[in-house]
Amino acid sequence: MTTAPETVAELIACHWGDHRTGLMYGADAARGVRPAVLSRHRYAREAAARAALLVDLLPPGAEPHVGVLLDNTPEFPFWLGAAALAGAAVAGINPTRRGPELARDVLHTDCRILVTEPAHLPLLRGLDLPGVRILVTGTESYAALLAPYADAGPGGATVRPPGPGSRLLLYFTSGSTGAPKAAICSQGRLAAAGHSLARSFRVGPDDVHYVCMPLFHGNAVIADWLPALCGGAAVALRPRFSASSFLDDVRAYGATYFTYVGRAVQYLLATAPRPDDRAHRLRLGFGTEAGAVDAARFTERFGVRLVEGYGATEGGASVQRTPDIPPGALGRAGAGDDLAVIDPETGLECPAAVLDADGRLTNGAEAIGELVNRGRSLFEGYWRNPAAEAARTRDGWYWTGDLFFRDPEGFLYFAGRTDDRLRVDSENLAAAVIENILARWDAAAAVAVYAVPDEVAGDQVMAALALREGASFDPDAFAAFLAAQPDLGTKMAPRYLRVLDALPVTATNKIHRVALRRAGFLPPPAGGSRPAPVWHRTGAGYRPLDAESLAALLAAYEDRGRRELLDRG
Repeated sequence: MTTAPETVAELIACHWGDHRTGLMYGADAARGVRPAVLSRHRYAREAAARAALLVDLLPPGAEPHVGVLLDNTPEFPFWLGAAALAGAAVAGINPTRRGPELARDVLHTDCRILVTEPAHLPLLRGLDLPGVRILVTGTESYAALLAPYADAGPGGATVRPPGPGSRLLLYFTSGSTGAPKAAICSQGRLAAAGHSLARSFRVGPDDVHYVCMPLFHGNAVIADWLPALCGGAAVALRPRFSASSFLDDVRAYGATYFTYVGRAVQYLLATAPRPDDRAHRLRLGFGTEAGAVDAARFTERFGVRLVEGYGATEGGASVQRTPDIPPGALGRAGAGDDLAVIDPETGLECPAAVLDADGRLTNGAEAIGELVNRGRSLFEGYWRNPAAEAARTRDGWYWTGDLFFRDPEGFLYFAGRTDDRLRVDSENLAAAVIENILARWDAAAAVAVYAVPDEVAGDQVMAALALREGASFDPDAFAAFLAAQPDLGTKMAPRYLRVLDALPVTATNKIHRVALRRAGFLPPPAGGSRPAPVWHRTGAGYRPLDAESLAALLAAYEDRGRRELLDRG
């Protein structure tokens, strides 16, 4: 019996001499452009050449870290493979970061080499990056640098011999406050995760993994690229996610699998239906936070099963699916994990969820808490951030920062982030639970729920709502819909509602909640864009938050000394 490779370097080396399709890119159905195709062997050659270049370019004594500021071009997986072969690590740099924040990410991760592309060079102008050498892909100078290494092979050049404990990724995890933290991911942990997903989804050489989520984020690498490496599937790249091009790409590449994060599924559902929506090879999508309603709609329209998973780049806790999983659940604790839903205020385990006949939560205030791993943890720390490590592993437990509830059979259900918890009239609410209810409204294309300060104490519920194409907001119909939801608690109905053409998203296609919370129910600053309408609940109905109502509301905040809570940070 052949032993599975224990490192990503071994997985790359397995490509050597294999002339099956390994990497595809550049398809453009609108212009009739067919995809470029590279064999698995060619991919390994390109990775080996860059590994040799990396070893020669790194200054003596420098940390073996290379920053990668690229869209999903072939150069990104080339450098991932190069770092693996060389025993080095890649820091994925987010191209939506700007100025000192972007420079901070490069310098914080001790990158002495930064790989970018001409389109991103404007982001680097004027930045102070002492000791950092910038390589610009797609240029003559870059090609000249690589030329002497064209005959390099796997294992020919290393900074240090790659092993299961070798750092491979320094991937930034975002938060609502503070600078992003760089989570450490080793080759052994990443290879094991890839093998696990490849087995779970029966990935084989006939599969094509469509990578449309950004490779600077852990989702695309860990849940899409790595299972393809482990299962022998081809990889197809999309530079940036595009809902309008999704189906054309899937058909052009013959894709069978993709990953999603955030609200990408909602934007796909918002595209105009086509007669050929099911004319493709796609069989599976794997990701997070699609929601049960949208997952069902996606399957009905496109004929593709969506599998919701749970896992963070940090690797501190895992939830595994089982054949008997009920609708809406993510699974049970993974092997070796001791997962519990803990009330962070008391440190005690929350009671089991009470679900009605339709599987809807009826005791959310008591049952929802933070998911904690009280057993072993695969968390490998944050780069040069001991305070963040201590907060994540306090009291000897791994605190995920995510809200969950658990049913009496032990199945776990995601309820949002701890940052997305609201406290209304002394009752704790989870944004994701309210979002899942609001998503049932037929007119809704996308929904986000978040807290705005109450004028007296605590929070109020606010929602941002994007409508389906051709729909208009009917306040009476919306109020009637809310009244008909049996699991909508008395504190859950949004007090404020902003109707948008589309919800703002981050570079990883997650809802930009910080921007929504910052805006609250206030109009944009002077000179800003045309304000999206805001509605507020009065009694059982909704009416526009006009200038007179807004003035009275702000006066109430002033009277209670809470006006500054609404100021945009």
